[in-house]
Amino acid sequence: MALEEAWAWLDAKPRLPLAHLPTRLEPLDRLSQELGGPRIWCKRDDCTGLATGGNKTRKLEYLLADARRAGASTVVTFGGVQSNHARQTAAACAKAGFDCHLVLSRVVDWRHPAYERCGNVQLDRLLGAKVHLFDADQTADGALALIQELANGEGAPYVIPTGGSNAVGALGYARAALELAVQCEEHFALTDVFHATASAGTQSGLLLGFGAAEAAVRVHGVQVYSPDRASFAATISGMVAEARGEDAPGRPLEDDDIRIEQGYLGDGYGIPTAAGLEAVGLVARLEGLLLDPVYSGKAMSGLIDQIATGALRDRSDVVFLHTGGSASLPAYDDVLGAP
Repeated sequence: MALEEAWAWLDAKPRLPLAHLPTRLEPLDRLSQELGGPRIWCKRDDCTGLATGGNKTRKLEYLLADARRAGASTVVTFGGVQSNHARQTAAACAKAGFDCHLVLSRVVDWRHPAYERCGNVQLDRLLGAKVHLFDADQTADGALALIQELANGEGAPYVIPTGGSNAVGALGYARAALELAVQCEEHFALTDVFHATASAGTQSGLLLGFGAAEAAVRVHGVQVYSPDRASFAATISGMVAEARGEDAPGRPLEDDDIRIEQGYLGDGYGIPTAAGLEAVGLVARLEGLLLDPVYSGKAMSGLIDQIATGALRDRSDVVFLHTGGSASLPAYDDVLGAP
């Protein structure tokens, strides 16, 4: 009954279908055998469609529905140069008929010679988005000037925050939580989900959905963006509370529900770690599955470490939510074994 009420609550929210759903849930048995821990299942949100897929497409279903409700014809959003969110926004806007402006910031100190030409940023341009590149200290002023210029010429643009991470976007991962709960019923009792967390929208949405369905699932967000746990937890709490509003079923979020796995970020956002690169290679060789060194590779390194240290010794099955990101691999070929 709780799951049915949660579905009904979400179905009442405006949504623009964009993704290939439901995404597959598949076992990674060769990896599980290699690690000697619980059976690892992969939720393939790298296969949501729209220009190589990824987790942001679920958020964009609700965000672009809101943009259409607001009467906007233009979308502006933000990210780093190799932003997966920017690429998926460009694709979603192309499909839905919005003009798209991407404000991309040089926030990652990565000196690959083609970092600003290949990978995600190449796809952004191919998809018809207008790309605006700024140094990190100039991004805020550049974005404000762009938004004002667009408002003066075409009417107010619909502004999507970095990562699509706000109360509207979080609804996409509330829906994913319910989808995953239904899939797991056929195979095992869902207890733990691991994923990369950066702008908090995916983790907030999962907690929102599991709470609405009154499902006791531990959501492990492997932090790949910031070492500041307190402010990140506060962001999640605020986003979930706003998304729940006055009408959400189930139980509200409690502080103990927020699990942020630290220690896997390394030198900073977008900078590969040795453990993350090892995870990328291991999963590719054993499962034919592509991770990336910024998000999913670091998240997998966190799961591998938790298994190695015995933190999951009493679990029979865990889920790894693959958030995508393989489009950025060409920008990191100098640390991924390229000749």
